[in-house]
Formats: sequence, structure tokens, C-alpha cells
Amino acid sequence: MTIIHPTAIMEEGAVIGDNCYIGPYCHIGKDVVLGSNNNLIANVTILGNTIIGDGNKIFPYAVLGTEPQDLKYKGEPTRLRVGSNNTIREFVTINCSNQMEEDTVVGDNNLLMEYAHIAHNCQIGSGCVIANVVQCGGHIHIGDFATVGGLTAIHQFVHIGAYAFVGGASATNKDIVPFSRGQGNPYKTVGLNSIGMMRKGFTSETIAAIKEIYNLFYRSGLNTSQALEKALQIPNPTPEQIIFIQFVQNAQRGISN
Repeated sequence: MTIIHPTAIMEEGAVIGDNCYIGPYCHIGKDVVLGSNNNLIANVTILGNTIIGDGNKIFPYAVLGTEPQDLKYKGEPTRLRVGSNNTIREFVTINCSNQMEEDTVVGDNNLLMEYAHIAHNCQIGSGCVIANVVQCGGHIHIGDFATVGGLTAIHQFVHIGAYAFVGGASATNKDIVPFSRGQGNPYKTVGLNSIGMMRKGFTSETIAAIKEIYNLFYRSGLNTSQALEKALQIPNPTPEQIIFIQFVQNAQRGISN
């Protein structure tokens, strides 16, 4: 049974799934679609063309689905899609996209900590940890199971690869390769996220293969183009090596040093 607190504002047209709790002083807009088993603790605002999956827990003063902070945006309909089983903590803000052709997307099983900001057209994967006060500019992509430490600023259009670990108080303006770790302002890649991979069940053989491709780009003395040429010659690359190579091939801002 869905429970809606008497002080909550539910605009006509909002779709609310089964077994939800809409706590005191929440505001749900007319174009919102909310799945089942969601818990909006109190003072949660969800507006715009926002679609939310099942089993999310959203804490007070989180604001989802507001217009993008983009001067090019002129009020046209755009969208935010949030998956299932996410924890969205206090004062998190997630904006709708700036065009209907590309949604702002947050996947499943993510932890978004207090005051994190996810700007328009960002694509957040699943299983990510976005720590306190992380600020994501527009069009950022963050791969599955990545971790971004608190107080980090991510430049618009930056891509962060799957399983990467970005240390706190960093400033990133280039793409961060999968499976890596680093920190700083300016950001510097310092090694592999070996502990994170082990915690996720990666075998020692898989990590060794990732280390081989990592060393080619970061320890061989070759520039990125030279390392990529050699990487493409690896016989029978593992799936993780392929992920790494394809990430570098598609890096629009160049990869971090």
C-alpha cells in the first residue's frame, strides 16, 4: 500500500507505483513517473519529465528533475531517468537533460552522497559511489562501479571509466581510464584500482591482464598514439583489455596523465 503524507504536494498527472512512501512536504510534479517500493523520506522535490524505477531511497531536500543549468536551454521538454535501488542522500541535485535526444541518466544500485550535483545530460552507470559534494558538469559519463571521492570537480564532457577510483578533492578535465586510480588538481593517474577490483571479485589473472595494458599506456614511455598502436596488436585480448582499448580510442578529451 502506498502511503502519502497529508502535507505532500502531488500534482495531478503524477504516476506513483505500489508500496511507496511519500513523506512530509514532498513535492511530486505532474510529469513524474515513480515506480514501486520507493521511499521519499521527507522534503523531496521531483519535477519535470522524470522517470524513476523501483526501490530507491531518497533523503530530505534532494531535488530531481529540475531544468538544466544551461544558457542554451529554452524551456523545451527534456527528461531524467533514474533506475532502481539507488540511495540518494540529502541535498543531492540531478537536472534534466538539455535536449530530448539525450536524457540525463542514473543507473541502478548507486550511492549519491550529500550535496552531489549531477548536471544535464550526464550518464551515470550502475554500482557507483559519488561522494559528498562531487560536482559533475554537463555531459559527463561515469562507468559502472566507479568511485568518485568527495569535493571532486569533474569538467563537462569528461568520461570516467568503469571501476576507476577518483580520489577526493580532485579536479578532472581529461578522461580517466577504466580500472585506474588517481587524485589531485590537476588530476594525475597513479596506478590501478587493484583493491577495488579484488573486492569486486576480479581474479589475479584478470588483474594481471589489466596491468599489462595499463603499463603499456602509463609505464612504457610511449605516447598515447604509440601505446594504442601496440595495444591493438595484442593477440587474443581479454574482455577487460578490450574495454580499456576502446575507452582510449573513444576518448574525446584525451586521457589523464
